[in-house]
Amino acid sequence: MHHLFDVNYANVAILTLSDSRSKKEDKSGQLIQYLLNDHHKIASYILIPDDPQLLTSNLRSLEENHAVDVIICNGGTGISKRDNTYATIKSLIDKELLGFGEQFRQRSYEQIGVRGLFSNAIAGVINNTAIFALPGSSNAVKLGMEEFIIPMIPHLLGELRK
Repeated sequence: MHHLFDVNYANVAILTLSDSRSKKEDKSGQLIQYLLNDHHKIASYILIPDDPQLLTSNLRSLEENHAVDVIICNGGTGISKRDNTYATIKSLIDKELLGFGEQFRQRSYEQIGVRGLFSNAIAGVINNTAIFALPGSSNAVKLGMEEFIIPMIPHLLGELRK
């Protein structure tokens, strides 16, 4: 049994935003689960359409659920009309981890050029719950999870559980 204050272990909720994918086709949501599997517990996995009201209500209920330490969203971080993830999350968070978005875009730019700058990846804290929003592409999810989110979780939990 994991100890409540074990900062190496988190309960994670995964939230995929997509107007077109089903859970079966959600390669990025599946990849997040796969990459977390050995380290952390998946508290929930939800797939919703790219809709600001739905995203807000889902984030609020996850954040109010004290069993969830970290929420990882994927999808809706671009600049098309249907991409509302960044603005919605930005309006909900108490504190933003600016370095996450900055470094994520920097690494994306190094990997794929200027297209990497079209992602409005964001991270922060809502009350006492950490939240990350990644683009919907599997390559972006792999980068975000391996280079940033998984290494950051112990430090984040250490701060949030003080």
